[in-house]
Amino acid sequence: MNPMTETKKYSLSVAIALVIANMIGTGVFTSLGYQVGPLPSGFVILMLWLVGGIVALSGAFTYAEIATTLEKSGGEYLFLGKIFHPALGFVGGWMSLLVGFAGAISAVAIAIGEYSKVLTGIPVKVVGIAAIVLVSSIHWFGVKTGGQTQKVLTSIKLGLIAFFCIAPFFVSPNLLSNITFLPSAGDWTLIASPGFAISLVFVVYAYTGWNAAAYIAGNLDNPAKTLPRALILGTLTVTIVYLALNAMFLYSATFDELNGQNDIGNVVAIKLFGSHTGTLFSGIFSIALLSTLSAMTIAGPRVTEAMGEDYPIFKSFTKKNRFDMPYIAILFQAGWAIFLVLVSSFKEIIQYISISLSIFSLLTVIGVFVLRQKVSASERRFSTPLYPLPPLIFIICTCWMIYYVTSDDPKIILYSLATVVPGLILYFAASKTKNREN
Repeated sequence: MNPMTETKKYSLSVAIALVIANMIGTGVFTSLGYQVGPLPSGFVILMLWLVGGIVALSGAFTYAEIATTLEKSGGEYLFLGKIFHPALGFVGGWMSLLVGFAGAISAVAIAIGEYSKVLTGIPVKVVGIAAIVLVSSIHWFGVKTGGQTQKVLTSIKLGLIAFFCIAPFFVSPNLLSNITFLPSAGDWTLIASPGFAISLVFVVYAYTGWNAAAYIAGNLDNPAKTLPRALILGTLTVTIVYLALNAMFLYSATFDELNGQNDIGNVVAIKLFGSHTGTLFSGIFSIALLSTLSAMTIAGPRVTEAMGEDYPIFKSFTKKNRFDMPYIAILFQAGWAIFLVLVSSFKEIIQYISISLSIFSLLTVIGVFVLRQKVSASERRFSTPLYPLPPLIFIICTCWMIYYVTSDDPKIILYSLATVVPGLILYFAASKTKNREN
């Protein structure tokens, strides 16, 4: 293989880092504060995170089959368009662009600002915007530079998490909570309650990114082998990390100290090490979260680029700089994310992201049943283990969550639908332009 070609493909290690970095971000460092209230049990909360991991892994298995069968970058835009109808694929890409990547990037940027404010005192949104500009600039310089940066940032993040998982063992016992992780009376009732399903929204947000490598399937080295390994190994790793990290958070601080807090990492760091050392950790958390922002900056423009290849109205998004990067797509994503940082609040955007993305992930997973009717077993490069159990688990759990969340707060689904409508209008306009040019 030509060495120049190799430098334009992401390796397995980068793909795994991409999945891990996309997943381990703001969710695990913020969402626990919204769970300890409705679910006052260590056992139930760990079960919540385990269920989230099982759902994400089920989705990863299914996406691996779909992505290796179609073998092209684009994520839901490509999958839904090929399996069902181009209109659904277009809207899926539209939602990925506005919500899944730019929306999530804005949430991460706000979290970076929140964590760093404790140390620097710089306004949250100023830091958030600076982080978006910095990371977008790094990925401007190509796959090699971006890939190496991604691995370094992900390593810092995992090192920080590993440190926090063992830190309580070196702290005086009187600083730690007396929580138990064994089941007790009433726990199974809590698991079957609407509060569990609603809390799952924040967990789903924390696990968002398990499908990250699927967005760059066409940019992976040997995607038939690399993609399934990256999705599955990345998701398994994150599930284990999330269980360990949340157990540590619950072990280190009381429910009252965690309840309603956005910056869980800061709360625990200050509890364990005191205000001075804990404040230093806030800066480290900010750096660690840059890996999540970076991972989304890698994947997002590939969706926009794929749309530009199919629709002349978006053709400018396919333009590449001398480093072979879709620079206009990168600029567009960064610009929209900066706008969202300026106008959005953190909690609202998490709920909006979780439900909006869950709907289209649900449709994609359903698509595996349709795809199997169109493609013979001999043409599949990867088959979902224990099929049809993984897609059924994903579908049932996702529908359960969406039902309870929309019952509790109907406006969330209305926000999602309000984003879909402009996408449909734009699709018909883009289709007309495409047909005229053909």
